[in-house]
Amino acid sequence: MERPCAWERYNDVQLAQLDSLTGDYRQFISDNKTEREFCASSIELAKKAGYQDLNELISAGSQLKPGDKVYVSNRGKALLLACIGTSPLTDGVNILGAHIDSPRLDVKQNPLEVKNELATLDTHYYGGIKKYQWVTMPLAMHGVVAKKDGSVVPVRIGEAEDDPVFVVSDLLIHLARKQLDKKGSDVIEGELLDVIVGNRPLVMKGEKKDGDDPVRAGVLKILSERLGIEEEDFLSAELEIVPAGRARDLGLDRSMILGYGHDDRSCAYPSLRAQLDCQTPQRTAVTLLVDKEEIGSVGATGMHSRFFEDTMAEILELAGEKGDLALRRCLRRSRMLSSDVSAAYDPSYADAFDPKNAAYLGHGLAFNKFTGSNGKAGSNDADAEYVALIRRCMDDAGVAFQTCELGRVDAGGGGTIAYILANYGMQVIDCGVPVLSMHSPWEVVSKADVYEAYRGYQAFLALA
Repeated sequence: MERPCAWERYNDVQLAQLDSLTGDYRQFISDNKTEREFCASSIELAKKAGYQDLNELISAGSQLKPGDKVYVSNRGKALLLACIGTSPLTDGVNILGAHIDSPRLDVKQNPLEVKNELATLDTHYYGGIKKYQWVTMPLAMHGVVAKKDGSVVPVRIGEAEDDPVFVVSDLLIHLARKQLDKKGSDVIEGELLDVIVGNRPLVMKGEKKDGDDPVRAGVLKILSERLGIEEEDFLSAELEIVPAGRARDLGLDRSMILGYGHDDRSCAYPSLRAQLDCQTPQRTAVTLLVDKEEIGSVGATGMHSRFFEDTMAEILELAGEKGDLALRRCLRRSRMLSSDVSAAYDPSYADAFDPKNAAYLGHGLAFNKFTGSNGKAGSNDADAEYVALIRRCMDDAGVAFQTCELGRVDAGGGGTIAYILANYGMQVIDCGVPVLSMHSPWEVVSKADVYEAYRGYQAFLALA
């Protein structure tokens, strides 16, 4: 059953809408490359759309009624938004769930090192990456440094035109005979992903003390002057090394976008926009943007935390539906789209895919009934009745969609947050945007698929 190409069905109005949405998306992911940045910018957009801080409403003893819009930030790295519907919350809610973290390099806590007058920062890679892809490309540093006095210094170096960038070096081809004999997983070892940050010695005019390294001193002087931090402040820093530069239109026809972090911002941003455009639905509309999916959804800001459950309990309380039983009924009767990307069919690597059950660029929102690996291990597997409901929802709204698996059986696999929400007994299915070169520093999506994701998420949030 071949699904038609979405581009063939658009009229001039839809093409204009597509260009507007994907232009906004391209700018948003260029400006927000980390979970902190995504969360902060999402809150600003939510406030403009009339969303209020749930914690402030709790402190004020306010009550929630249909049409009210609230948000809650989880430590600045995860976010829940809800638009209260006309039906009781105990009838269930419609949830869009996406993650806003992406593979990257994290700066270690004691990172600064100088060898032979070359200063580097040690890193530890985050998420599943091919380490050899991260060498000899311009890199930027994003994050925060928390100081002992309680202040937090934002860091963003490498994105402005006049900013310096950073790089991980590689061995020149002339001396790489042994390196080229290694397996791809061993060509670049994790401990070699050191980011070069300096080489110029600080001239101290006779003030040099025994043990002082002039290159090290030069780097520390710049950090002090530019950011107001000292070396020990690295201990309480969260600094992420990401590809430098903005997302760009790809192809002569500009039909695609090349950018960092399409996994999973190509789903998170359309989810956010669909949520902000939602007005007083029948079932309460919820969008959940979480952290740490790339390393197992662990920690206080990951999906395995109690943030979602606790926040829903607070919303129920303010809506007058109190008690643990009300919360359990709400969660059990809810529906969710686990909005995460899928693998786009790549003809260059056709052996990794089952062509009949693959997602194709430009063919619309991709639904994975199950994910996992090695016999669906670690997967949520949506039931047939829920798949039928979603099919009807998409068809009624005229959304272009396709069904797929994440590659050929036994070729590998992957997971999402779907199984975690399914533990509550709610109906969950994976769906999202097909991505080419997933988990590479620069990934590829079709503008049509981003647009259809937005339209599909809109239709789902309006589903009674």
